[in-house]
Amino acid sequence: MPKPGGNREAVAKTKSSKTTPTFECGECGWQTVKWVGRCPECQSWGTVEEKGQTTARTTAAKNLTSAAKTISEVDSSQAEFRATSIGELDRVLGGGLVPGAVILMAGEPGVGKSTLLLQVASAVARSHKDAPVLYLTGEESSAQVKKRAERIDALADDLYLAAESDLGQALGQIEQLNPQLTIMDSVQTLSSAEVEGSAGGVTQIREVTASMIEAAKRKNMTTILVGHVTKDGNIAGPRMLEHLVDVVCQFEGDRHSRLRLLRAVKNRYGPTDDVGCFDLTEDGLTSLADPSGLFVSAMTDRVSGTCITITLEGRRPLTAEVQALVAESQASQPRRAVSGLDSPRVSMLLAVLQRRAKLATLMKSESYVATVGGAKITEPAADLAIALAVASAALEKPLPNRFLAFGEVGLAGEVRPVSGIRRRLQEASRLGFTHAIVPRGAAEEAPEGLKTREVGSLPEALDLLMK
Repeated sequence: MPKPGGNREAVAKTKSSKTTPTFECGECGWQTVKWVGRCPECQSWGTVEEKGQTTARTTAAKNLTSAAKTISEVDSSQAEFRATSIGELDRVLGGGLVPGAVILMAGEPGVGKSTLLLQVASAVARSHKDAPVLYLTGEESSAQVKKRAERIDALADDLYLAAESDLGQALGQIEQLNPQLTIMDSVQTLSSAEVEGSAGGVTQIREVTASMIEAAKRKNMTTILVGHVTKDGNIAGPRMLEHLVDVVCQFEGDRHSRLRLLRAVKNRYGPTDDVGCFDLTEDGLTSLADPSGLFVSAMTDRVSGTCITITLEGRRPLTAEVQALVAESQASQPRRAVSGLDSPRVSMLLAVLQRRAKLATLMKSESYVATVGGAKITEPAADLAIALAVASAALEKPLPNRFLAFGEVGLAGEVRPVSGIRRRLQEASRLGFTHAIVPRGAAEEAPEGLKTREVGSLPEALDLLMK
């Protein structure tokens, strides 16, 4: 006879051993226990598919491929930097490319990512001739890449091109050529036939990234992956992509400006607070060791409404010029236009000038504030320069020559200290500036030859300059 409760034990055992199906969106990776026609995360239709959960556990390997070593036995020379001959890129990376590192280069379309990496591939192939360089393109043909290489003088004997969109074929190219550097342009165009989903989907990006990382670590090969960005400026694909790679670089620039900025937002081998500057021309990208001249006008005569400041991009001081124009208006609500600056912060500074500095004429005047050369300034350290430029334009009194100012301005009209005062003043002295207005306590770090005046409030700064 069956034991009492035997059927219930069998049913319970069946229920506990049954795996619960999981449904995952093929576009964004969102998961749920029930199928839905539309993903609530990315709002895509028909992308949610069933993915059965597995209960298998990975067991320990009996035969180890490589035994653990003491830290003193590890050869660190295999992870030394290798310069690329492109100074600004080496500066951002911390010294150059590291063998076995995987770098993700992201940026908007048309900013110059492919041009920069083609120059990098050519420079590495010319300077390090111990192994070839492989450039895999999934968006262009090999002939198109060569035409661009001819235009920017990026031809090299050890530079190999391959137009591949299949992951298996790309890995085969790597196995056959055994390169020292591989560039994949771009990771969203590569797909694997063994994985479901279209190219650029979450599943495909995971497989492509994992396979390229495995090949890079196994062959001690530097790999650079080009990534697309979304409308919000974020890197397209799952966040796991940024966690898997060793370095994440952002390539930024305005379509109407020649300046391009390269910054590392993640770097396992170097700093993340440095910025590389490039000049985009018809002949390619040129490193700018001193880009200050791009953000300062060439006018030599004193003109009201202009003030120069020193901003910090990471650890790098850059000179920028703020220009302001104040004109009478007959409208009930005068127009205020801002370019290259934070518009709400400029509006706040205009209100501070009206209330604390007694410039009541700004209330009924049109105000136009902009930077020179397409520079974008977001840090509060430029507040004092913006306020002085607007006051100079309103009072029609030009500021002195070879003069600059920096400091944060509060709603009470006080001038607050900012970070990096020593680097700002050293850069000002190097460029030949002779006078500066700074927050209280900053004059102690001024180099010789630069006269500084400390101010504690905006009215105090205006009294010094507008006498």
